Amino acid sequence: MNEKLEQMKQHYMDIPIPKELDFIVNQAIKQNKKKKNNVKWGFAVAAAAILFVTGINTSPTLAHALSEVPIVGDLVKVLTFREYKYNEETYKANLEVPVITNLDNKTLEDTLNNKYQEEGKKLYTDFINEMESLKQNGGGHVGVVSGYVIKTDNDHILSVGRYYVNTVGSSSTTFKYDTIDKKKQLLITLPSLFKNDEYIHVISENIKEQMKEQMKGDPQKTYWVEGVPNKVNFYFKTITKDQNFYINTNGQLVISFQKYEVSPGYMGVVEFIIPTPVLSDILTMRGEYIQ
Repeated sequence: MNEKLEQMKQHYMDIPIPKELDFIVNQAIKQNKKKKNNVKWGFAVAAAAILFVTGINTSPTLAHALSEVPIVGDLVKVLTFREYKYNEETYKANLEVPVITNLDNKTLEDTLNNKYQEEGKKLYTDFINEMESLKQNGGGHVGVVSGYVIKTDNDHILSVGRYYVNTVGSSSTTFKYDTIDKKKQLLITLPSLFKNDEYIHVISENIKEQMKEQMKGDPQKTYWVEGVPNKVNFYFKTITKDQNFYINTNGQLVISFQKYEVSPGYMGVVEFIIPTPVLSDILTMRGEYIQ
């Protein structure tokens, strides 16, 4: 086992690293509690994990070798990410890109991963361009962070959120979600959950009620909702047909809004859990995704 890991390590060290990018590993690998000698395995798995995230994207040989290692072979097929990092005085970037694996539907898998990779490349390119522009004009500050969070991961559903944060000044945050049906191997869209477009009105009205109730209970909260005067003269009226959403671990629909979309910046990204009874009559199939 150790000899094989050493061979993989040497193979990895021989791989040329692109000059413009520094791939860093931050992925934690959980130990398999059913295996014996947990302490010994912990070190071995950790070593393989270090090779895994960076090397798997650059070496088919290494990917094959890792797939033959117990425990790690199973984890290669779940989820990993690549990190693009830049650190120079007042210019900093840390961009994590998720990679979804082990889908039988390779078209869906490739579509999602290509989208994530293109997002990561664009964020990095935009960062470099902004940094170079500032340098040419006397300097400044640029700070960007992106990454992902797994909102739900069970036998049926995988909900992954990708975020992007501009850390300079007042900062800005953007979240995007994808929810996958693992059993049917398909991407779940908001319209696909409902019989017709009535969900737009039903969800919007419930969110307005939640906004008003939250403001009554907490004077620190502010939403731009109809019926409550505000200084910006803008009021949330309705969600979009493809509004940002995910399904949480309790099987509930969660609607997400970007910073400044329905509230002042200090509120950040805001979310609303839609009670399932509110949706019962309009769901395509209650219990399949929404519990």
